[in-house]
Amino acid sequence: MSTGGKGGAAKGGGGGKKKEVKKETKLGMAYRKDDNFGEWYSEVVVNSEMIEYYDISGCYILRPWAMEIWELLKEFFDAEIKKLKLKPYYFPLFVTENVLQKEKDHIEGFAPEVAWVTKSGKSDLEAPIAIRPTSETVMYPYFSKWIRSHRDLPLRCNQWCNVVRWEFSNPTPFIRSREFLWQEGHTAFATKEEADQEVLQILELYRRIYEEFLAVPVSKGRKSEMEKFAGGLYTTSVEAFIPNTGRGIQGATSHCLGQNFAKMFDITFENEKGAREMVWQNSWAYTTRSIGVMVMTHGDDKGLVLPPRVAPIQVIVIPVPYKDADTTAIKEACESTVYNLNQSDIRADLDTRENYSPGWKYSHWEMKGVPLRIEIGPKDLANKQVRIVRRDNGSKVDIPVINLVEEVKALLDGIQENLLKTAKEKRDACIEVIKTWDDFTAALNNKRLILAPWCDEEEVEKDVKARTKGDLGAAKTLCTPFDQPELPEGTLCFASGKPAKKWSFWGRSY
Repeated sequence: MSTGGKGGAAKGGGGGKKKEVKKETKLGMAYRKDDNFGEWYSEVVVNSEMIEYYDISGCYILRPWAMEIWELLKEFFDAEIKKLKLKPYYFPLFVTENVLQKEKDHIEGFAPEVAWVTKSGKSDLEAPIAIRPTSETVMYPYFSKWIRSHRDLPLRCNQWCNVVRWEFSNPTPFIRSREFLWQEGHTAFATKEEADQEVLQILELYRRIYEEFLAVPVSKGRKSEMEKFAGGLYTTSVEAFIPNTGRGIQGATSHCLGQNFAKMFDITFENEKGAREMVWQNSWAYTTRSIGVMVMTHGDDKGLVLPPRVAPIQVIVIPVPYKDADTTAIKEACESTVYNLNQSDIRADLDTRENYSPGWKYSHWEMKGVPLRIEIGPKDLANKQVRIVRRDNGSKVDIPVINLVEEVKALLDGIQENLLKTAKEKRDACIEVIKTWDDFTAALNNKRLILAPWCDEEEVEKDVKARTKGDLGAAKTLCTPFDQPELPEGTLCFASGKPAKKWSFWGRSY
């Protein structure tokens, strides 16, 4: 992991005339998370300097504080998929209309969101060109060209890129935007067994991104036929839940496409016996939405709260010089602290700006969610110690300088664990197991994540959507968790009264 040097904007003062300390007071949050979640969220992502609003609705500028989190996630995921022999590719952003429309179910699923280029300068193009909403149809004509024999398999490619989906409903930074960043993996195999195995390998990596890095608890499961990827065979996902809004949110998806696209794009190979067979394909992706889920899960009324593993700065060091204090000695102690932490692969930085008071800086770095703050004043200098303040729970502790690195590492590990534990407790407190329609509607109105016995029929799911339509949006299946509770014989579907086949998570969603 990279160290130090992350807080360029924080550096400023130093030599020359003493600057006047600004009377900066407007740093707090105007909205509370429990009172107005939507406004609170917008305020957090802007005030923490993660995003800036852009003059095209649904498009956002991702600032370094967001991009560095994305890079840390990318560093982990890219290394893991390279162990699985994935190769990096980059395919063009544009796709022709006839290729895009080759797989009918697929394009029907994306049609309302596709953005089209129709002009070059003032002249109309001969044929409109689509901007990729996803890259199946961009890539697969070339899979057909590159795959000839069983020796060409498996073909495994991944690209990190942007995609455009012209969302019209409630654009929300990270969560629903018209352009977003993602990775998309596309693979082809000789057998269904290999494809099935990879679907779950990738899904486990997505679980690790959420739980081990972002400290967000997720459920692994399978999507219903109605909610699966358009044109695919089946879809698996990791699903998170936001207790404040009572909404599920799809964290990432890993799809088995079966042989449907192979049929449409003629992707076949000669097997070892000389006969031609169609390949089995997968596609899978996670996006910058993951950052928004983390913000919603951990943020509080002071702003962002970052898990240490994804914090661009894990420790911010702030000098606290009182009147007549030896400011040079304090500054040197701060610089030495940052250096020692950086040498131990801890991302630490120093805020030396002289035009802000220590109190203002505390609020600023709390707003940005930095996991640990170290304060060094004259008393700390005399006692050869530093004061450490945790962002997640506000607790303070004085640590001898000699034990600093070990103590900071232990505290960062503790914060990472505590954030996941707290988020899991909050999520689990929202899970309600129901068996009847009346209990279902009551749980829905109480912002619950509902686990219900279901007959697994598409018509019933459509009916549930229709019957729960309202201002807050309709309820739908989120996923059928792999971790299935026992289903006693004779259990009936909560919505249809027919025999239930499985337990599924239901709720409103983003």
